[in-house]
Amino acid sequence: MPRRNNQRTGRSGRPGRPAPTFGDATARVERGPSFDGDEEYVVRPIPGARATKTYRCPGCDHEIMPGVAHVVVWPAEKLGGPDDRRHWHTGCWSGRGTRGLTRRWS
Repeated sequence: MPRRNNQRTGRSGRPGRPAPTFGDATARVERGPSFDGDEEYVVRPIPGARATKTYRCPGCDHEIMPGVAHVVVWPAEKLGGPDDRRHWHTGCWSGRGTRGLTRRWS
């Protein structure tokens, strides 16, 4: 009889590390931009209906206008405040490993 693996995995895909939740929204943990090496980030999708402000994407240096779906990203290791969060276009975040950043994460 095959052995069962009883180890639980969270939505982040790591054993014992569940994905963070924020109210009714769920985030995922991913590796960061290429210049950060192995640093991990919490990524939370923002639907267009909830995007009410203008932000500047660090991936392309263009504005993310209200009503545009995007992702909010912050370092997974520290639970910082709003100053640690960055708003990215979904496509810019997806392509972060294949192109350089136009804006340094500060």
